[in-house]
Amino acid sequence: MSDSANSRVGALRRTGVAAQRPYLQVRWLGQMNFADALALQEEIVAQKRADVSSPDELLLLEHEPVYTIGRTPDRSSLLGASHLPYPLFPINRGGQATYHGPGQLMGYPIIDLRRYGQDLHRYLRWLEQLLIDLLAEYDIAAERREGLTGVWIENRKIASIGVGVRHWITMHGFALNVCGDLTPFDKIVPCGISNVTMTSMERELQKGFAVAEVAQGAEALARQRISELQIKEDASTTAV
Repeated sequence: MSDSANSRVGALRRTGVAAQRPYLQVRWLGQMNFADALALQEEIVAQKRADVSSPDELLLLEHEPVYTIGRTPDRSSLLGASHLPYPLFPINRGGQATYHGPGQLMGYPIIDLRRYGQDLHRYLRWLEQLLIDLLAEYDIAAERREGLTGVWIENRKIASIGVGVRHWITMHGFALNVCGDLTPFDKIVPCGISNVTMTSMERELQKGFAVAEVAQGAEALARQRISELQIKEDASTTAV
């Protein structure tokens, strides 16, 4: 194990977060307004801060139409904001403006990264790969793009990722366009990327999809892949 990995494992022990077999509790919440979903995330984060044995969770849901923007002084991606047809929420994630609404699968992993080496970059790549592999199950060939967080099909963006972290506990997460109306993205500069084309599973394959069905696939894959976040200790680090 590298010195940096050793130091992360040491930090994990000092915080009192016990090494354990990874477990992910997953909940399908159906359609929920953004304010209620945000309050639920805040509640779970507070619970996990108070009790380090609380399980990591993944909330899967759809939102009623809403725009969000991350913590940035640059709000140019909102194009002024006064013209927006739906409510706007400034939130504690990274990134520029985006839209959420029916037909989009929202995934909010609330994970204590102290259990997984406190590596935010690694966590973001894990989220991207989870979505790429999920889309592959539907014969959609998605990929990363250099220097841009999210998941793409050639030059078309199908999933956005924006996370917040408090005391190494994650919140917010990913938005996968499954089906439905994409025109609300036209009111902003999605994720601050000029001339980006937003797409969906429905648009790519020209067939209908149910968000709840795709959520089942995301749940199974996330449960299976959560162990990939874990840093493995070798014999030299565990010997006394």
